[in-house]
Amino acid sequence: MFQSLLTIGMSLGGLAVVFQHTDTVGGWQPFELMALVGVYYIMSGFIGTVVQPSMEAFLQDVRGGTLDFTLIKPEDAQLLVSIRRVSIWGMITILLGSIVVTIALARLPTILTLWQMGGFGLALLAATIIVYSFYLILVTCAFWFVKIENILVIFDSLYQAARWPIGIYPPLMRLILTFLVPIAFAVTVPAEALVGRATLWSLAGAVALALGILIVARRFWLFGIRHYSGASA
Repeated sequence: MFQSLLTIGMSLGGLAVVFQHTDTVGGWQPFELMALVGVYYIMSGFIGTVVQPSMEAFLQDVRGGTLDFTLIKPEDAQLLVSIRRVSIWGMITILLGSIVVTIALARLPTILTLWQMGGFGLALLAATIIVYSFYLILVTCAFWFVKIENILVIFDSLYQAARWPIGIYPPLMRLILTFLVPIAFAVTVPAEALVGRATLWSLAGAVALALGILIVARRFWLFGIRHYSGASA
């Protein structure tokens, strides 16, 4: 809890320093950017609560050969792998991120509309699917390359860039963070929907990407399972 409070406090303190020297960052007002930071920590909490603990347990199973016990169970192996381990402490980050979002919305001059709430809910759902599917694609590579923890570390490092709007980065970096590592759809688009900056096309793009990457992740997972020899082979 202390670590989460300290991390969020440092992020908000960084924003305060930035806005002492400018009125906007990439066209974003201070409390709009504060809402984006809140969304960033909501997604970070989701990753830390369910996605990362379960995927790390999966990597250990592949390396130790204990994935066989999961594969012989009657339920879908992907489902069991995805929800195997839950870290309750990650929910603190989700709660604190939600508080930051609530405070930011209360300080904005505009009133939150049903369109904004609906768009935010849809974009946040798409974001969770995108992040989960991208993680699943990465860890599925463990069927061929056993030690891939460094790849996850690289993803976590790139995810730090989502604390700022995707529009402030150079064109090449925007392309990378939008299509190669789709963290723009994980944080910026939900935040845009929440503060009324999102367009119908950006929301449609987030939903389309979520469905597309979920299908790709599922097929890649099944392909990996077929090529998994197992400890008993």
